[in-house]
Amino acid sequence: MSYPYQIKSYEEYKEAYKKSTEQTDSFWAEIAEHFTWRKKWDEVLNWNFTEPKVEWFKGGKLNITENCIDRHLKTMGDKPAIIWEPNHPDERARTVTYNRLHKRVCQFAQVLKNNGVKKGDRVCIYMGMVPELAYAVLGCARIGAIHSVIFGGFSAQSIADRLYDANAEFIVTCDGAYRGEKVIPLKSVIDDALIGNRTVKKVIVYTRTRTPISMLKGRDVWWEDEMEYAESQVEKDGVVSFPAEEMDAEDPLFILYTSGSTGKPKGVLHSSAGYMVWTNYTFVNVFQYQPGDVHFCTADIGWITGHSYIIYGPLSAGGTSLMFEGIPTFPDAGRFWDIVEKHKVNILYTAPTALRSLMSFGLIPVGGRDFSSLKVLGTVGEPINEEAWHWYDEHIGLRKCPIVDTWWQTETGGCLISNLAGITPSKPGWATLPMPGVQPVLVDDQGNEVTEKDENGMLKGNLCIKAPWPAILRTTYGDHERCKTNYFATYPNLYFTGDGAIKDENGFYRITGRVDDVLNVSGHRIGTAEVENAINMHAGVVESAVVGYPHDIKGQGIYAFVIDSNTHGDEERTRKDILQTVTRVIGSIAKPDKIQFVKGLPKTRSGKIMRRILRKIAEGEIENLGDTTTLLEPAVVDEIKNGRL
Repeated sequence: MSYPYQIKSYEEYKEAYKKSTEQTDSFWAEIAEHFTWRKKWDEVLNWNFTEPKVEWFKGGKLNITENCIDRHLKTMGDKPAIIWEPNHPDERARTVTYNRLHKRVCQFAQVLKNNGVKKGDRVCIYMGMVPELAYAVLGCARIGAIHSVIFGGFSAQSIADRLYDANAEFIVTCDGAYRGEKVIPLKSVIDDALIGNRTVKKVIVYTRTRTPISMLKGRDVWWEDEMEYAESQVEKDGVVSFPAEEMDAEDPLFILYTSGSTGKPKGVLHSSAGYMVWTNYTFVNVFQYQPGDVHFCTADIGWITGHSYIIYGPLSAGGTSLMFEGIPTFPDAGRFWDIVEKHKVNILYTAPTALRSLMSFGLIPVGGRDFSSLKVLGTVGEPINEEAWHWYDEHIGLRKCPIVDTWWQTETGGCLISNLAGITPSKPGWATLPMPGVQPVLVDDQGNEVTEKDENGMLKGNLCIKAPWPAILRTTYGDHERCKTNYFATYPNLYFTGDGAIKDENGFYRITGRVDDVLNVSGHRIGTAEVENAINMHAGVVESAVVGYPHDIKGQGIYAFVIDSNTHGDEERTRKDILQTVTRVIGSIAKPDKIQFVKGLPKTRSGKIMRRILRKIAEGEIENLGDTTTLLEPAVVDEIKNGRL
């Protein structure tokens, strides 16, 4: 298999970029021709950012699983689709060929059908990183059900909120999940989330950890029993068959919840055809994927990175995707490097947070490893700092592997700005150039394009995109107005990313971080309002304000300023109680790194909390807070400064 649309030189990139912006329809029509369609499209692109409304390959009919699995069976049915590396290195790894993947996905599609799931139904998936998670995702896509994967670290309350928002009627989960030395009791968390729920009809439970669980008659069924029964339905005389549902190009594929600037998580909705074309195109080009390469994306499928670059991108390209159940530091800090050596990994795609954490263990875990198989390194989730970039380059890439620094979001579906491995230039800490089809622009707070360079010769502003790419989100599930407000209303006729950026004389972009009330912690977006709501649920808390601050490992840490009514109590115990509350309401991922108890918060006379001031205090910029005389109580600022942690 070759990829006719794979860019092979810097000149080809420039030509592709020019054509993608000047002849958008013909550019994407040419690429889309290389996929399997039941019916070709009537119109390549129809859009406006006012409503907003975006339609790609309108009128086209397809099923994404036929593109990820069926079309590869004749020529590469016995080739590995997924290599699964378990949590514990003593447990045997599994290789899932395209033939085996086809059989398992067909079986699970039949299981869903047997349990009453229909096209358009929402199926919540809350599982560990096991191959069955991929079967569940693709099984949903095969019958046209909308999957909503929830990361295994979220709490029962967070799951309940997502189930309610999606009006989900079906859940797929495990008894438990392994994560390093821990066993996460997934099924019991689901049971807690379902207290008071009146919509969920079936819970399908896969056995992984043999954790004792409760199984409710009539509602809960075992994965293994259901799959065994389905096998006899989909396999006749050794031939496996389950016809894929015909989907419209714009039919929803999945909902993925992400934090916003309000306390309520928003369900980003991606459609079928555009998302498929974009994840494939970016996968093949950014990583310069070659048939037979082993691609190891270390993300969890509970996040968008796992959707796009463990499942849909690699499989639609007929690639081999390595899926890892565990964590980088178990049983020791050499686990990633063991996996690279064991499976002869060619492409390693991970987060700067993971790299900074592994750097802290020194070079002993890296020593003596065989990294000769590596061809491309990548980073995702947040901008990578130069120190980590050089460490990655020198000690893992041995200065022979290009590093792709990819910038994108849940809402974008796949990479938007990134160098192409070995094809376009790289620059440590910079995402560099936009992908063909992506038209970035930097604007000031009034929405005017920034044209004046700063003292360093850079343009600096809020990062927006002028026109849609195929995998742009279509809406926020059940609330299109929220989609409009969040992404398209700030600056008319532009998609606002929520990030700031700078642009150098070569047209390279560097992402400077969020400019809205969203934190980027270990590459995961967490809304400040969501954390504040959770803190405020604690009995003693009167009010709180949450900001981000630089963190050596996570990139951004969470700093909470809390007014507590129990002023004479044990501060340390109250801190622990608040952390427990946040863990129960959202999950441990949102726990504040620092909690400072304060008597008041800096507010304007109209009652708005001045987070700008709190952010500077958290960052240690206590001498440069600007004018505080207009605040309701200016003295509060000095108290907060003096009590800074």
